[in-house]
Amino acid sequence: MRKPIVKLMLVLLAIASGYVNATELPNECSRDQNPNEFTILSYHEIAEKPKTLDATYAVSPQHFEQQIQWLQTHGYHFINVDDILAYRNKGKALPNKAVLITFDDGYHSVYANAYPILKKYKIPSVIALVGSWLLKEDKVDFAGKMIPRTEFLSQKEIKEMVGSGLVEIASHSYQAHEGIQGNPQGNMEPAITTRLWSTTTQKYEDDKSYQRRVYKDLRENNTFLQHYTGQKPRVMVWPYGHYNKASRNLAQRLGMPIGLTLDDGSNTKTTPLWGLRRILVEGTMSLSELDLNMKTRNANWTDDDRATKAAHVDLDYIYDANVTQQEKNLGDLLERIKTLGVNTIYLQAFSDPDSDGAADYVYFPNRHIPMRADLFNRVAWQIATRTQVTRIYAWIPLLAWELPKNHPVANDNSVITLQVDPTHLNMGYPRLSPFSPKARKVIQEIYADLAKSAYFDGILFHDDVTLSDYEDDSAAAHKQYKKWGLSGTVAKIRANRHQFDRWTQLKTTYLDDFALHLAHNVRDEQPGLKTARNLYAQVALNKNAQEWYAQNLSESIQKYDYTAIMAMPYMEKADDMDAFYTKIVHNVEKEKCGLERTVMELQSVNWRKNNEPIPAKEMNETINHLYRLGVHHIAYYPDNVFSNVPDATTIREAFKQKPLRMHVVTPTTPVDKQ
Repeated sequence: MRKPIVKLMLVLLAIASGYVNATELPNECSRDQNPNEFTILSYHEIAEKPKTLDATYAVSPQHFEQQIQWLQTHGYHFINVDDILAYRNKGKALPNKAVLITFDDGYHSVYANAYPILKKYKIPSVIALVGSWLLKEDKVDFAGKMIPRTEFLSQKEIKEMVGSGLVEIASHSYQAHEGIQGNPQGNMEPAITTRLWSTTTQKYEDDKSYQRRVYKDLRENNTFLQHYTGQKPRVMVWPYGHYNKASRNLAQRLGMPIGLTLDDGSNTKTTPLWGLRRILVEGTMSLSELDLNMKTRNANWTDDDRATKAAHVDLDYIYDANVTQQEKNLGDLLERIKTLGVNTIYLQAFSDPDSDGAADYVYFPNRHIPMRADLFNRVAWQIATRTQVTRIYAWIPLLAWELPKNHPVANDNSVITLQVDPTHLNMGYPRLSPFSPKARKVIQEIYADLAKSAYFDGILFHDDVTLSDYEDDSAAAHKQYKKWGLSGTVAKIRANRHQFDRWTQLKTTYLDDFALHLAHNVRDEQPGLKTARNLYAQVALNKNAQEWYAQNLSESIQKYDYTAIMAMPYMEKADDMDAFYTKIVHNVEKEKCGLERTVMELQSVNWRKNNEPIPAKEMNETINHLYRLGVHHIAYYPDNVFSNVPDATTIREAFKQKPLRMHVVTPTTPVDKQ
């Protein structure tokens, strides 16, 4: 069955981006420096194309056997679930280049065409079964199409394979291998992780109802499979690869400590059993592409190692009180994204109609901020399933929240700025104080509600992750300063240079820790979440800028997956734009993995000149200039779907260029003809 929004490092994309060099082992900029312990391959149908239900993931019997032979002749060793558990629980060593073979959905073709090959080469495997499909006598609802029950394994066939000792049965849910309505607009989204939208009550199911539904499904499938096959599942294969903390905890309670996903990346010693990663084998995957996939996993390369080509999208452009017009706007956005050719979208999750820098509304249901429209989920899902984009980041503030006036935390919990010379740098944004326990709780709950409301791949923290050298002078901040052993007020701290320097560093760390704590909590719902943060250009240009912003280039690069520097020369009033970019890049590349983890975010309009668009030729030249300097990742803001700013064709052509310091993969095995 087709897997929506699979986050797999597709080989052809890796080659096209020119970023992976499989001979450079290991990847020194990987967040996980541990070696890959074992690789898991995910197969579906093993059948010739004319006889398949979904040719995308169907591998012909001949090619399947070729892949098995190739793995054997290239030093790979096949393992089973017992081997993984013995290694993880008892320390029993795995063979070198260990591989586990899995089959999803339980197609009859696995018995007819794969099982004879498994027996021939004595290869263990795991087959994931959907209980409700096996119970049917006549027809099975397969992605909205009724197909004969005979297309799936029979009880006799399953028991024969289990009896051979080569096959272990896994749960693939009872009837959650389907989409359920995930928003008012009617998008059908993965049942295991989606909060069901009821058209009757016009509400989302609550957490208790959600967990009851998932638990009932997993328990029902376990009971059924134990009776039907004689084997109780120890492995949960997540439908569509989607899971979260709640669902994997329920699976563990039901005796399934192993969870198989479609997450990108290696299985190292830090990869939990409940989140093991797999390579999705597609029907067109050649031996050389399989070789490349195996090597990139062993090198700890992931989809993130491709060059980021990002557009920063304002949902304010899409929102309209007229729902029909709003849907038309969304359709226009999707077509524009296809034309742009970008692979990453930073998607606005909030709204600031009064333009004071603080979020007055959000585009997702939550407990604290008025919802302008339930739109973020809808747009994110449409982008993920209908365009080429592989990464969607929720762009959201950390502190800049404008709570309703009647909210109990609206008063006495804000950042206080000392009155200073008006020419002095001040952030200007209304913000909740990060030092207020009440404010922190509100912010944590906003993020928790966002995490449950939609599927996304990362968070881009807004440029409000900052406190100036005259902030924060609130009562809550005074208490924190005293805990740090400092004087109680900003004025007194500023009067002592030693205290001032220490205060600057402590504030910087405190803000980053809070942001990363929020991201950690969001991962309960979005396990593979990446982090990015906006950083002011001066932090990468001026050694004194940390005092002004409580931001540090080196620490940001090391702590976040990506640091998006707002490299906007018109906003910064730069005299020499080339020198501006060159100095930023020079300072970034001094940092370990600096270029690998830094996004240069360009401006597409000149806000200081009545929002005049940056000429298309200049945008193109700037992107090419940055690539020549060795920059890997580029984004721009804003993207206006209605005025074609920036020019979509120009951006597409500019992004076709490859950064000079990236490497092209050269497969070491001959390319087969399939």
